[in-house]
Amino acid sequence: MTIRHLFAFATLLIAASASASQISGPIVPGSRAVLHHGVAYAPAQAPDNIKRAIWAINTLRDKPYKWGGGHGSFSDTGYDCSGTVSFALYHAGLIRSPLASSELRNFGDNGSGRWFTIYARNGHAFAMIAGLRLDTTDFYIGGDVGPRWHNDRRSTWGFSARHPGGV
Repeated sequence: MTIRHLFAFATLLIAASASASQISGPIVPGSRAVLHHGVAYAPAQAPDNIKRAIWAINTLRDKPYKWGGGHGSFSDTGYDCSGTVSFALYHAGLIRSPLASSELRNFGDNGSGRWFTIYARNGHAFAMIAGLRLDTTDFYIGGDVGPRWHNDRRSTWGFSARHPGGV
């Protein structure tokens, strides 16, 4: 490989990493995210990596539920519960590869986090991020399934609460 090729490759890497760190989206004042027509608005007081995770999840809001989705790659045609939570963790810069719900039961630190809490048990996982529930299930009859934001809470009975250190 010539110096010119190395320089061109390095320039592409720098451009790719700069664009990945510059994900942006809607913001609201305060410390709680707001849901408007299915789109989550990141709170201004949230750390930048939490804002990036929120905005990245917004790109999945029309994707269907797909068992195993998001596990072979973060880019998929659909996502399951742990693939969705892993996608958020990845875009927050907190993991490098997807985790299954059983692995999320032991991820990070025990208990609730300030900005990001994972609730996991064998067979299902969801997260609370800046006050919004990120889940692939909807509790209404005929509800929409897939990676979605929700204002309502769900029972956490039987789930392990975990959070990434520092958030």
